[in-house]
Amino acid sequence: MSLPRVTFAAVCLGLGPLAAGAAPARPAPYKGAIVEEAVTGQVIFANNADEVSPPASMTKLMTFAVLQDAISRGALSRETRVKVVAADTRASPSIIGLKVGEVFPMEELIYAMMLPSANDAALAVAREVAGSVPAFVELMNAKARALGMNHTTFRTPNGLPVPSHRVVDGDLTTPRDFALLCRFLIQHTDILKYTSVRTRIFGAGFRFPPTPMTSHNHLLGKIEGVDGLKTGFTNGAGFCLAATALRNNRRIIVVMMDSPDSKSRDLAVTDLIRRGFTTMPVFGPEGPMHDSAPAPAPPSAAMPGVAPAPVFAPPTRPAPAGTMPPIQFTPPR
Repeated sequence: MSLPRVTFAAVCLGLGPLAAGAAPARPAPYKGAIVEEAVTGQVIFANNADEVSPPASMTKLMTFAVLQDAISRGALSRETRVKVVAADTRASPSIIGLKVGEVFPMEELIYAMMLPSANDAALAVAREVAGSVPAFVELMNAKARALGMNHTTFRTPNGLPVPSHRVVDGDLTTPRDFALLCRFLIQHTDILKYTSVRTRIFGAGFRFPPTPMTSHNHLLGKIEGVDGLKTGFTNGAGFCLAATALRNNRRIIVVMMDSPDSKSRDLAVTDLIRRGFTTMPVFGPEGPMHDSAPAPAPPSAAMPGVAPAPVFAPPTRPAPAGTMPPIQFTPPR
């Protein structure tokens, strides 16, 4: 059952959708959102964080996770040459324009998935890793279970609507579940190598002319510390964003799902990032430290070959009402 979108004021004051006798406040511009500390998974802010909805192209972060597992096993490498077949080209919109017979290193396809969110590149990756898209989707769901994403089901490697076009039949997750995936990727893969790039050329040396690419994440280079992760949009999913930022050796993760437009999404995520760093405690080896103490460095984001860690702490529950002041939207600078 779908939950109502509650206001920021209601969340912070512990009220229902509307306080009795109060004028309606501006509703939150999303269906669900969560802000977490990246090292410990501590929830800094949550609003409808367990609401199930489609992740759209954020799905490609799980595609990367499954690919990384295959690379860690030695099944293939980022230099593996992938030859495009007809089935890879059957994805639109948001494609890099793969043509049957073209050959690209796997790493080129990763950049294509992460910057312009190329749906055809995700199909090529899935087929190369598992032999078929259905087999790859099975690996995606196995990975989700291993990470504790218990309210998540994947049905595609790219987040596009399924043939029935029914939301319930497609990829589904929650902000809380998806934050688990983001934490795993940041701690155990080099995902930021790809998601921190704003522009790049696709296919240099492998197609002529090569194709310019620009990241769909408009917070890159505009909001301090932002270096990932992935946007998403379909009509059924609305505008989604899994973002991460690093400031003064402190990293947070924000997952926001089903915003009405990209501007509202970006403004809301920007403000949650700012508020998250303002609110987030600094953790040392023996627990929270005073803000004046030096912050510890986070785990390396570049740890290729590391197997999925079984030591993930279970997701923490939402922070008590009132731990975060009411959000005021300010434009990105």
